[in-house]
Amino acid sequence: MDGELLEQFDSLIARKGYPNRSEALRDLVRRALVADAWGDEQANVLGAVSIVYDHHQRELVTSLLELQHDCVADIVCTTHVHLDHHHCLELLLVRGHAGDVRSLADQLCGLKGVKHGELMMTAVADTPHHHD
Repeated sequence: MDGELLEQFDSLIARKGYPNRSEALRDLVRRALVADAWGDEQANVLGAVSIVYDHHQRELVTSLLELQHDCVADIVCTTHVHLDHHHCLELLLVRGHAGDVRSLADQLCGLKGVKHGELMMTAVADTPHHHD
């Protein structure tokens, strides 16, 4: 690694609070592996979908609920926060195949009245999960 790049990396390590370069490199490798798993539509992932929306938007709440009830991925839980008189934040934890989780997030974020939406995913072990 050239000197300038190493200096920039050391500066990043200091800002992020890593104890050393090895720990920072391990974190980068883990992130790269997770990002690679996202590319596999069948990879098992846990996703966090956050959306901010105007709850006064006509039919939006109905559409949000319909998408959640009809989705192929498993919604583990949801959290709803009232931000102000008009806006709500909803967080959904979703488990399933990367393609299904991404599809749900895209549909939720694309609804009219959703001001902001974001998906964060992480790879999980390829063990099946069942509901009793």
